[in-house]
Amino acid sequence: MFESLATGIALLFTFKGILYLCLGVIVGFLFGAVPGLGGVTAIALLMPLTFGMEPYEAITLIGGVMGATSFGGSIPAILINAPGIALNAATCFDGYPLARQGKAGLAIGAAATASSLGGLIGIFALLLFIPIAKQFVLLFGPPEFFMLAMLGLAAIAASTGDAFLRGLISALFGLMLAFIGYDAVSGGIRFTGGSEYLWDGIPLVPALIGIFAITEMINLTVRGGTVATESEGLAVTGVFDGVKAVFRNWPILLRGSLIGTFVGALPGVGGTVASFVAYSATVQISKNPESFGKGNIQGVIAPESANNAKDGGSLIPTLAFGIPGSAETAIFLGVLILHGIEPGPMLLIENQGIIFSLILAVTASCIMSSMIGFALARHLALITLVDIHILVPAVVSIALVGVYALHSSIEDVILSLAFGVLGYLMVRFSYPRITLVIALVLGELAERSFHQSLNMADGDWTIFFTRGLSLALFVFLLACFAFPVIRFLLAARRAEGGAD
Repeated sequence: MFESLATGIALLFTFKGILYLCLGVIVGFLFGAVPGLGGVTAIALLMPLTFGMEPYEAITLIGGVMGATSFGGSIPAILINAPGIALNAATCFDGYPLARQGKAGLAIGAAATASSLGGLIGIFALLLFIPIAKQFVLLFGPPEFFMLAMLGLAAIAASTGDAFLRGLISALFGLMLAFIGYDAVSGGIRFTGGSEYLWDGIPLVPALIGIFAITEMINLTVRGGTVATESEGLAVTGVFDGVKAVFRNWPILLRGSLIGTFVGALPGVGGTVASFVAYSATVQISKNPESFGKGNIQGVIAPESANNAKDGGSLIPTLAFGIPGSAETAIFLGVLILHGIEPGPMLLIENQGIIFSLILAVTASCIMSSMIGFALARHLALITLVDIHILVPAVVSIALVGVYALHSSIEDVILSLAFGVLGYLMVRFSYPRITLVIALVLGELAERSFHQSLNMADGDWTIFFTRGLSLALFVFLLACFAFPVIRFLLAARRAEGGAD
């Protein structure tokens, strides 16, 4: 192992290795920061360009992109409520309220630190998990995936606060939207209204950009002024306050990173689920859950640490079995095959030097992208003071161009605008968007896993409780629902005691 690590270091720290790493970080940061593009688009565009490179050079370039994209996407999520990529959507919930309070520097500093440390924890977990990767991945079947999705949906109970009924209505509507399109189990087409565009369901990225970015631009246009209503927090010191906040909340960082690594290692689940699960877990455990969605810095630390940690987790099934843990790693498999490297168990035996080159590249890119964030934070934070007559047309144009660039589809643009209007109506009538988004993200996974589980058990629903890991997740699910009730009862008892 140490010999392979030395080989990886020798391959990375060459002139070309460092050059391609820096290029990957810059490309990943920029593609992450433009709403609608993201790491998948960046890697897909770069893959043909790697054909003439040495394998380690191509892997270093792609590793730089993978490590930088997640943090790049947090920048527009914080500044303009537009997640650069889908997995930054959870960062919007508290990052953008901080920007509106004039604390964009605080949020960016916290996101940069949490992203880099989360990435390091995820990579460290990858190194520990490689020897036992097979046993870990094979623990999860459809019943476990269903319970995991239900655990994520349990965030609805904790994240809505006093607006429980409206949050429940939003969640049910989100589930309805998640069921649109092709049924992965029966093969039927549902609720498409005759539109072939909806056969594959609601595209997540256009929907998220619409319900966050377009909605906020409509809201800003109606309200007028600037994003930030206060300018006090835009000083350079606000960035380092964000760094300190991460270390003060190190349990949040550690928990988010472990959740990101854990969920990232589950094939087909992805970083979006990881960030929402990390966010919801933080809300559940917090002593002040009502402060989330209003600018709680913990609501930035948790999803951002999970976002980057998921890279290490998603590489576990990718490298060990050739099973992509995310969309980015699916394209990364294509890069490996393009260069004559067969993913799977033999990769761990025959090409450990290249594996460690990738691990080191992802690690270095996490740190480098955060350094870029620190360097540009003050200038980026000033975006929140730009007048809306300049900001709104620019943001809407960039967002819709990014949406169109995904599949060169005008329907994606129309869908994004429709979700923008829907999001504005939800804001106008005080319906929480978070519950709709969580349900939209997890609905398809929950439905597919539920049907697969029943098919496995010939319709016997007890399969969810006879498998050890599934039962353990169910217990956690019950705890998620019970915790707010217990907290409410304790608060009521304290109030009665104070009245006496």
